[in-house]
Amino acid sequence: MSNASTSNVKRGYVTRVIVGSGMLAALAVVLQTFLEFPVPALIPGFIKFDFSDLPALVGSFAYGPIAGVAIELVKNLIHCLQTKSATVGELSNFLLGAVFVATAGLIYMKNKTKKTALIGGIVGAVVMGIFSVPSNYFVVYPFYYNFMPKEAVLGAYQAIMPSAKSIMQCLLVFNLPFTIIKGLACVIITMLIYKPLSRFLKGNM
Repeated sequence: MSNASTSNVKRGYVTRVIVGSGMLAALAVVLQTFLEFPVPALIPGFIKFDFSDLPALVGSFAYGPIAGVAIELVKNLIHCLQTKSATVGELSNFLLGAVFVATAGLIYMKNKTKKTALIGGIVGAVVMGIFSVPSNYFVVYPFYYNFMPKEAVLGAYQAIMPSAKSIMQCLLVFNLPFTIIKGLACVIITMLIYKPLSRFLKGNM
């Protein structure tokens, strides 16, 4: 293959990645905006359940972990324009989502099989859940305290579990399993839709 042909192939691939990632980011924004809902019986209402990490996970498998993280970034930057959380929610969503899709994508890159994708997704969800504890405790929640006092945050958890004594305890009891379950839900859906969707994203239709 000539240098010119190789260059055209590379440009075509880069264009496909940019366009595909853009579409996935747009879908992620829609999911984050219109399919975001609280689960008040399980976790305080200021923490929402959504499927907006799903497009980023698909992008990480299709185009690589960098693309997945970029989709997470674009999604949250756009969502900041309509946020009610002073960007704190978006910061948390980006940090956790980036860890999730980057971990899953890196594992999948080693051996691109369905089994590896499943393993990568599960590991990514668990890593995201574990990472949620220090990231919330040291980064995200201190930002929250500027708008919602620490006592009020703890009180929101105590409304569900009166025996809760500290924010760290709440993060371990509530946020860690909630975050893992949220990630696993995205993994399950991705495993169901990825194969036909990947042909479209990679231009193999």
